[in-house]
Amino acid sequence: MHASRRHALLVAVNLGSFVATLDISIVNVALPAMQAALRTDMAGLQWVVDAYALCLSAFILSAGPLGDRYGRKRSWLAGVLLFVAGSAMCGLAGGLPMLLAGRAVQGVAGALLIPGALSLLTQAFPDPRERAQAIGIWASSNATALIAGPVLGGVLVAHFSWQSIFLINLPLGALAVALGMWSIRESAHPEHAAFDPLGQALSVVWLGALAYGLIAAGEHGWDSRPAGLALALAAAGLAAFVTVELRARRPVLPLGLFRDRGYAVTNFASFVLGFSGYSSLFFFSLYLQQVQGLSPLAAGSQLAPQFIASGIASTVFGKLNPRFGLPRLMIAGYALIGAAMLGMTGLDAHTPYALTCALMVLLGVGSGLALPATSMAVMATVPRERSGMASATMNALRQSGMTIGIALLGALMSARAVDALNGALARQGLPDALALARAAVLRHELPLAAGDARALLADALAGGFSLAMAVAGAASLAAAAMLALAARGEKPALRAA
Repeated sequence: MHASRRHALLVAVNLGSFVATLDISIVNVALPAMQAALRTDMAGLQWVVDAYALCLSAFILSAGPLGDRYGRKRSWLAGVLLFVAGSAMCGLAGGLPMLLAGRAVQGVAGALLIPGALSLLTQAFPDPRERAQAIGIWASSNATALIAGPVLGGVLVAHFSWQSIFLINLPLGALAVALGMWSIRESAHPEHAAFDPLGQALSVVWLGALAYGLIAAGEHGWDSRPAGLALALAAAGLAAFVTVELRARRPVLPLGLFRDRGYAVTNFASFVLGFSGYSSLFFFSLYLQQVQGLSPLAAGSQLAPQFIASGIASTVFGKLNPRFGLPRLMIAGYALIGAAMLGMTGLDAHTPYALTCALMVLLGVGSGLALPATSMAVMATVPRERSGMASATMNALRQSGMTIGIALLGALMSARAVDALNGALARQGLPDALALARAAVLRHELPLAAGDARALLADALAGGFSLAMAVAGAASLAAAAMLALAARGEKPALRAA
């Protein structure tokens, strides 16, 4: 392939990933504005994020093999066009149901775009050094989208409306399609592609039930009937899914690959990256706006240093890899993420921005190392003709981690905040303190009878935020420790590509 076409392909693929990643961070800044405009509660806000993440993680397992079977270029272009359509639905939404439908369409489209990007890059850059640079640039593009998201989202929400954060995707998507049609060469390996419709259907069932059950637990309590039924369905669906995958001739999730310790640990790390790093955007936005009382624009600006650091780390990753090696960079990335999140457990309504910024920069550097290192490690374990499957599995685990992280950590944050605020209101002698606390935390309806309602709510939410960060940080440090142990055995998944 001519150099100009490869450069155009790199721009097109990065632009496609850019719009898909942009809608992870840009939405988080607009959550309080959406809550006020749509008159929804915390569970509704979680579903605005989780509807995208759920469909992305559920369909991503089949999306990668679709590219391997029917053509990677065709599959990727379909993803861009579908993402533009979903963005238009969100931008025109006048209520929560249509917004969630649009977010679901975006998620299905993202399932085609994200694994398709790595597969296209693997095909276009067969040389390991060039591929490392290309994947580093791709990871940097994702970080740039996360940088632009909070800032751009804050500007759009402040000067236009929350709907405008979705309409920005339309011209970007059109440009990506034009470049992709010219630069990408079609490739397919149908003989290696998975075909497992029953497994795909079961993955949608158990992931959807799990996300719903965790969100319901945060809203109604862990012993509530909706949460119990949904979590039971999730467990049954997961058991059925594993049974089907073990028997399928071409499974959508090849469980046999996980017998390799290095491959299994690296994919677990990808799950943790979604659970901790990706889901943290949801909680950072709530912390800055509802605990520290910042505007959407100010919150977006304060989130930017994290993603600037991530972008810089991803950009220089290609140069760091030959010098330090893939295992060290990957372990360092997850260790930095864990350390930063544990440091955030001490943040409250009065924490100076200098400390918050320092911790976010540390988190950004860790993410900037972890994402490309994990991607390279997984892609190095399979032949190029199965690149779609490998990318889909890795990204499915990461996106599933984000879905579960937002739901589980959100439930823990809400429960801790409700408990703290209930105690504070009860000490003031207010009747129905628990009901008032639930209304304040879950629907942001402040009890006017309380002496300093906003301060009490901010302190309660800060306590919930600390618990969420503690769990996320511990998970990241556990991933770093497991990667270090696996690296000692020099498993293929952890060798430098």
